[in-house]
Amino acid sequence: MYADLHLHTHYSDGTYTPEELAERGREHGIKVMALTDHDTIDGCKQMAIACVERDIEFIPGCEFTVELDGFELHLLGYFLDLQCAKLIAQLEKYQAVRQNRIHEMVSRLNELGVKITSDDVLDIASCNSPGRPHIGRVMVAKGYCRSLDESFQKYLKKGKPAWVPKDKMSASQAIRLIHEAGGLAVIAHPGLYHRDDVISPLVTVGLDGIECFYTRHSTPMTEHYLMLAEQHALLVTGGSDCHGDNKGRPLIGGVKLPYSYVEQMKSALSV
Repeated sequence: MYADLHLHTHYSDGTYTPEELAERGREHGIKVMALTDHDTIDGCKQMAIACVERDIEFIPGCEFTVELDGFELHLLGYFLDLQCAKLIAQLEKYQAVRQNRIHEMVSRLNELGVKITSDDVLDIASCNSPGRPHIGRVMVAKGYCRSLDESFQKYLKKGKPAWVPKDKMSASQAIRLIHEAGGLAVIAHPGLYHRDDVISPLVTVGLDGIECFYTRHSTPMTEHYLMLAEQHALLVTGGSDCHGDNKGRPLIGGVKLPYSYVEQMKSALSV
């Protein structure tokens, strides 16, 4: 039995519906799936139903954008209580931040001669948690860029002319929130940050695990993070970070986490 614990739908910046995502998981023989849309749990109930219909175990999750001493990183929350009032309120706050950021970035693009509107972006996003990929998709659709990657390289990534910083919760605040919602807090794709020095401070404020198995982690990188997980007595997770067709190939099926790691997560929560 294998799991994929890092997945996105159209409720954030993926392209699949929960039903389409669950079906792709079934096709790849995935037996456990976690939905980790950015700053939202809106798709979890629908995904749970889709998984039950396909005999797939479902873990409700979320990918939180956080900050540690001025450095941005992502934390994955697993086994979240979808009825937790504080979790819902905090996510709604940061969804509003995302929506306001869309308006600011579109305004900068307009000044650069890219004539798109916020409504164009919000329409194509059709969710409460829009992000830069939605802007990129509009730019491609209107002929300003040939690909999503080009839109980021020219305009949308940090340091480019249309980039706007985003207000974020602190890492310690996010970890507390995840724990208050009954969940486990895991650092996402640490190999992408080139900042292993953030792991110890995160452990100090309650980090539960490391995403060791990841699409863009090489074998030596995976082994390195497995070693760090053992050193810090952290749980091990993994996932494909599938965004559907948003970023070229769908990715699902590329990472298959052995079920024994899911059992360790459940044991940590006594699920």
